[in-house]
Amino acid sequence: MTPRVWAVVGATGTGKSELALQLAEALRARGNPAEIVNADAMQLYRGMDIGTAKLSLRERRGIPHHLLDVRDVSEEAAVAWYQPLARASIHAIHERGGDAILVGGSGLYVSSVVFDFRFPPRDAAVRARLEAELEEAGTGVLFARLQQQDPGTAERIDPKNGRRIVRALEVLEQGGATHGAALPEKPELWHPETRILGMHTEREILVERLDRRVERMWADGMLDEVAALRQAGLERGVTASRAIGYAQALAQLRGDVTEQQAVAETQALTRRYARRQVSWFKRYPGIEWLEAGTAAPAGLIDG
Repeated sequence: MTPRVWAVVGATGTGKSELALQLAEALRARGNPAEIVNADAMQLYRGMDIGTAKLSLRERRGIPHHLLDVRDVSEEAAVAWYQPLARASIHAIHERGGDAILVGGSGLYVSSVVFDFRFPPRDAAVRARLEAELEEAGTGVLFARLQQQDPGTAERIDPKNGRRIVRALEVLEQGGATHGAALPEKPELWHPETRILGMHTEREILVERLDRRVERMWADGMLDEVAALRQAGLERGVTASRAIGYAQALAQLRGDVTEQQAVAETQALTRRYARRQVSWFKRYPGIEWLEAGTAAPAGLIDG
């Protein structure tokens, strides 16, 4: 039987990690040595644990996990860097005779692995010029240019995400069509034996759960975690320093905001991010939506 790729996706706080673990345990009970591959962009970073709800070694229940803690916070993690690593991990799992379970809510990262997703070219000189312009003029000017040149892509990009705006403009300057932080028009699966499971939670329940989760992050030592990461170069990191929760904790450590303000802003941004995740995954062809907490892994395997 051809080894399969399972993708467990959905908004933050919907129980993706738990379902992935249960699915792996159910497969392994049947003699299939399934393993898990991370598709959460922020869980790639060493030390970013509390703010990403990263499973501890004990919580992984002895199931091998790949692409956790593979990047320093001072380094950039880009989807074009991640894609070949994730696919190599999946190949290796298949060679060991097991199914690979890709789990995470970073839509572009998931898409890059699950679908035949190819990246437009890079030009270091163009990027450097655009980044210098970003530093001088701010995101507003560059985002307005993107809106004029490629309004479809601009609709899908956070107007405050300077890195994503620069990348889109870099591709456009080379005469290419940007993937625009979006799926291809007619996405084709990279691996033919792929099942995509989407975790769903009613909006009202999810909002309450996410707000409480952010409060627990601070209670569990988020500020201490970020203080340690600051010493490890977090503020130099292009990607990690902008992560939801981490940027707010840094602002609190600098004295720019109070703890109450940091928590409230993190809650608001997390709710907005969850909405964007739902919108992203709804576009996946063939996705099977499951109500959080009700999915039976054995039934999924037999289905």
